[in-house]
Amino acid sequence: MRYPFVVGPVAGNEADLPAMFAVRQHFDVLPAVNVTLALDEEWPRAKAALSALAPGAKIAVAVGSRGIADIAELVGGIVARLKEAGCQPFVVPAMGSHGGATAAGQTEVLEHLGVTEAAIGAPVCATMDVVSLGEVDGIPLFLDRFAWEADGIILVNRVKPHTDFVGPIESGLMKQLTIGLGKRAGAEHYHRLGVVRGMAETVPAAARALMDRANIVFGVALVENEDHRTAVVRVVPPEELEETESGLLELARRHLPGLPLDDIDLLILDEMGKDISGRGLDPNVTGREIISWSARRERPRVLRIFVRGLTAASYGNALGVGNADAVALRLVDALDGDRTAVNGLTSCSPDDVRIPLVFACDRDAVFAMLMTIRPTTADDARVVYVRNTLDIERLWVSAGCLDLLSAPPTVVIDPARRRLPFDAAGNLVSPFIGA
Repeated sequence: MRYPFVVGPVAGNEADLPAMFAVRQHFDVLPAVNVTLALDEEWPRAKAALSALAPGAKIAVAVGSRGIADIAELVGGIVARLKEAGCQPFVVPAMGSHGGATAAGQTEVLEHLGVTEAAIGAPVCATMDVVSLGEVDGIPLFLDRFAWEADGIILVNRVKPHTDFVGPIESGLMKQLTIGLGKRAGAEHYHRLGVVRGMAETVPAAARALMDRANIVFGVALVENEDHRTAVVRVVPPEELEETESGLLELARRHLPGLPLDDIDLLILDEMGKDISGRGLDPNVTGREIISWSARRERPRVLRIFVRGLTAASYGNALGVGNADAVALRLVDALDGDRTAVNGLTSCSPDDVRIPLVFACDRDAVFAMLMTIRPTTADDARVVYVRNTLDIERLWVSAGCLDLLSAPPTVVIDPARRRLPFDAAGNLVSPFIGA
């Protein structure tokens, strides 16, 4: 995709840019676990539910589109244990409208995550067809047709703070059941109702009703630590699902990494993408939220955001690009308009897919954004550079940030002064990618 309007060149002297310093954050990290051993420990909680199933029961294992640590190993372990119990498991994509809202696209997303028949030992059965299961309190209920036709459903998902709403239930098993297995039809309805009633109300209400109507055998809930490694694996019976998920959400919230300062003039990111956050740029990290109906965050306060690229694992879906003020032309060239528009319309967030200012080279974008902030000097401009909103352990900050950073040992500063590393074409040479 070639964008018709590209800004540049922008005048500026690289010697006048702020000096930068390499910083490393140190988090109080939850210990990581071996997912296979953790699943072994939890599996006795699954046996009672499985014993109630008829021999040869067909079980739909719901798997989403997020870049969850160890997802292929975990799903493969669940599949193997289901086979040992005499079941016939298969995987269904539980990702709403992702993958371009096509069965082939959703299968492709799972392939990228390593969830294939060859890898996990069970077929992947994808469809965008849903069955209507009535409604509850004015909320229509939809469910993936293959999941509905199975003898039981197992939900597998990470529990974490959501990007758009705040409540006792956010991103996890209950959202996967409603929006993920609701496919495009369900995702559209739930998001539209969320505009007026709030997703924090709509998602749990729909999930409770779906658990009454469909045979949810159990869920497998995960929590990741600050290093994005699996720290918790929990098998959850349906009657305990809401309470358990709410508790795990609080644990995940306490261990959600953030930037080490509250006020930033310019935030530079190497990349955004669906494998990083459902919104490409996680607003829990950037503090930026442009969707009219979404939750507002008090911190951090970031004035300008420049994003350099789109991850390959996004398959062109640039949902969230509207949260940036500037992007590089290479990001727009990687953007798939159809996939991005489908996701933006389905989630009732067309503002999230607006294209910001596009720059032919990174140098022009940096100078242009610094022209639009408060009056500053090279010594007090607050510039932060990270790889993405998932990888914020390592960052570069300008001199104007140093006095605002968290104290050691939480943050350790390398005293060596650096310059933003531009190549001959005026593009940044990332100190994070490939390092």
